Amino acid sequence: MISNIKKKKVIIIPRPGLRSKAQARKKLSTPGNQNVTHYWRRKPKRVSCAICKRPLQSIPRLRPAKMVKTQKTARRANRMESGRYCAKCLQTLIKETVWNQ
Repeated sequence: MISNIKKKKVIIIPRPGLRSKAQARKKLSTPGNQNVTHYWRRKPKRVSCAICKRPLQSIPRLRPAKMVKTQKTARRANRMESGRYCAKCLQTLIKETVWNQ
């Protein structure tokens, strides 16, 4: 009689904030042999130059909360418009503005 009873599989639905694909996720097995899903926010994409679209050097890929905690010198290069243009494009922009005056 006991053998006729089937076990029902329990489906655990994540809370509403974790149902979107905005979070990266990984299925893990804990030391207690329980299957769980770990969630974390994805890293932002690399910042690119506004002209040539190449990735900018020296700008870390961090979420805003961690970016605030880093040193100001580590957030971007120490030159004007370093968060928008790469060094090569900035040189050409400066040369063009000087030549056109």
